[in-house]
Amino acid sequence: MATSSRSNRHRVGAGKRNRIQAILLNLMFYPLMALWIVAGILASPFCLVIWKVVTGWDIGRIVRHLINIHGYGLVVMVSPFVRFRGEGFAGIKRPCIMVVNHLSFFDSYFISTLPFHDIIFAVGAWPFKMYWYTMFMRLARYLDVETNDWNEVMQTCTEAFDKQGTVLFFPEGHRSRNGKLQPFYSGAFRLAQETGVPIVPLCITGTDIMLPPGRSFLHPAKVRLTVLDPVDPKDYPGKRGLAELRREVRKRMAGKLEEMQGNQ
Repeated sequence: MATSSRSNRHRVGAGKRNRIQAILLNLMFYPLMALWIVAGILASPFCLVIWKVVTGWDIGRIVRHLINIHGYGLVVMVSPFVRFRGEGFAGIKRPCIMVVNHLSFFDSYFISTLPFHDIIFAVGAWPFKMYWYTMFMRLARYLDVETNDWNEVMQTCTEAFDKQGTVLFFPEGHRSRNGKLQPFYSGAFRLAQETGVPIVPLCITGTDIMLPPGRSFLHPAKVRLTVLDPVDPKDYPGKRGLAELRREVRKRMAGKLEEMQGNQ
């Protein structure tokens, strides 16, 4: 009986601490985020010039680097309350097509923790409607897979692969509302077949606890991003192979996510 009472007090105390930490996280993060966005917009013209002179990169790559810095800054802001662990990053060979499950608006920011920045995001139409990001997304040559013509997608991706770049897809097309992996669209896998570039699956957990879909209140969480072994599209030829490739990648990701979620 005494043990049960102590256990109840411990749970109540832990719940109270979590609520206090969540309040502090939100009070700290949103003002800092607003300042970070404004500072980034104001500094971007100067950064574009400086990066161009120092690196000689094209504008798209420079903007992708600046977006990466922006995302990493947001990850650093939440780090006092959000524990992050990345696994398998060193094994990524480029060029590649990365596919990652989608749990939260914050997923894309944790992609900035990868050890390279030259990533073109292939996303739906709605992120392009965020007026403070739209110009940067277009300069970065991000892909609106809902409205872009496939030939345009192929041209952008082929040019990126020629420069050892990476294209990233959220193959579910939207954030999962229950934490489970949703059916995959075929875009990333068709691109892999037509270019011969391997698929690199990524699995992310914890962001749905940190910032669930449709919510704006952040919570302390443990976020984990794991890179799986690449999948060669040459092993899945033809129209039938496209469906098999999509199913195989989804199967690997579903199994890894089940393991990761069980170990949280």
